[in-house]
Amino acid sequence: MIRFDLNPRLEGDSLPVADLPLCAVRLMKDANYPWLLLIPRQSDLVEITDLAPEDRLQLMTEIATCAETLKGITGCDKINIGALGNVVSQLHVHVIARFRSDAAWPGPVWGAAPATPYEPAAQERLVDALRARLIA
Repeated sequence: MIRFDLNPRLEGDSLPVADLPLCAVRLMKDANYPWLLLIPRQSDLVEITDLAPEDRLQLMTEIATCAETLKGITGCDKINIGALGNVVSQLHVHVIARFRSDAAWPGPVWGAAPATPYEPAAQERLVDALRARLIA
């Protein structure tokens, strides 16, 4: 088994949701935007191109699954998907539910509004709903 260490910033900024075949799926601790991170559970990955070809295909499948799940649960207007890695170099993909009414619309979410913690019950409901669909 390949050793996988989650970057401390990614760990601190998010909550575990589920493990898919390739990626750990985590929910960002920001109620402004329902926002998932997909982090391939392999060591020393920075770019998508660092993945083996078959794992790149698996990543795309998991991104699509998470995007469809997030849209189905939230009824959002748009899904944003990005792999930036400028602050945290460990390969991770953002899947963000966007609403025309959100604090950053139509611009990017980064820096648009301070992170707002989830109400505990709302966080639990969202994580439970995500798990139920992703692990089914």
